[in-house]
Amino acid sequence: MDISQLLAVMTPEIYQRILTAVETGKWLDGSPLTSQLRDSAMQAVMLYQSRHNIHADHMTVAAGGEIKFKSKAEFKRDFAIDAATTSHNVDTVINNNNNNDIARFEHDQL
Repeated sequence: MDISQLLAVMTPEIYQRILTAVETGKWLDGSPLTSQLRDSAMQAVMLYQSRHNIHADHMTVAAGGEIKFKSKAEFKRDFAIDAATTSHNVDTVINNNNNNDIARFEHDQL
């Protein structure tokens, strides 16, 4: 199978499964990857990222095949945006919750 065929059949779900296998060294069912299979899977991940990774994380292959390294400032900006979004979503849930019940536990119940 050539590169174009591989990328044509690789869906985002397949990519995510292969990425998880490369990161953990195991398939989702727990069976380990051989070193040869891990190398091949890593190449497939990098190829997929080079074509589809528009929002590259630190040290990934960005769209176009470039290796993307984020600076500390870029990470802070990204985390600030994520934190603001999360905080807003939590505030919305809290404000939409009409009851004031709270779960309370004794220390020995945890």
